[in-house]
Amino acid sequence: MQMPPGPDSMLVMARGIGQGRGVALFTVLGMTAGAGMVQLPLIALGVSSLVRASPLAFATLQWMGAVYLVWLGLRLIFTVPDAPALQDPSPIKPLAAAREGMIANLVNPWPMTFMVAFLPQFVDPHGSSVTLQLLLLGATQKMTGVLVLGTYAVASGSLGSWIMTRPRVTLWQQRIAGFFIVGLGFRMAFGGGAGR
Repeated sequence: MQMPPGPDSMLVMARGIGQGRGVALFTVLGMTAGAGMVQLPLIALGVSSLVRASPLAFATLQWMGAVYLVWLGLRLIFTVPDAPALQDPSPIKPLAAAREGMIANLVNPWPMTFMVAFLPQFVDPHGSSVTLQLLLLGATQKMTGVLVLGTYAVASGSLGSWIMTRPRVTLWQQRIAGFFIVGLGFRMAFGGGAGR
């Protein structure tokens, strides 16, 4: 679930290359811990199953996610930093990066849909509390996300150090990442989902 490129990994890589590994890691923190604090209790309480069962709720969440991704992508495409800013970028604040990552993950219905479909397969209904089991499994899945997306953050942050010394490459990287994120938004809206 964590490995294929999707909105989360593209946003992390765009942040790593453009803003550095620290900002990218805070984006990962928002996607995993921040979103997890909302998603895991909902899954454990069965609320996410209601969203999954309601076509209107699911479609609404899916369209919200698509619009948010398109907005993020367009910001990357049309924000043209001046030359001095390319040489010494002022990164977004860590909490803003975490908030952006959390929102991006929460408005994408596919992470919760995946957890609703996948996690119950590993629950023992005759074992301890089903709610506790779902919380532990969800936390494990989120920790896996920290490892995978964190690797993307560190790698893209290292690549970003090289790219930042080349202003034209930086500008085109930002635009290409923006187009990918816009494309993922359209895929989410019209193609049935964006994955992760």
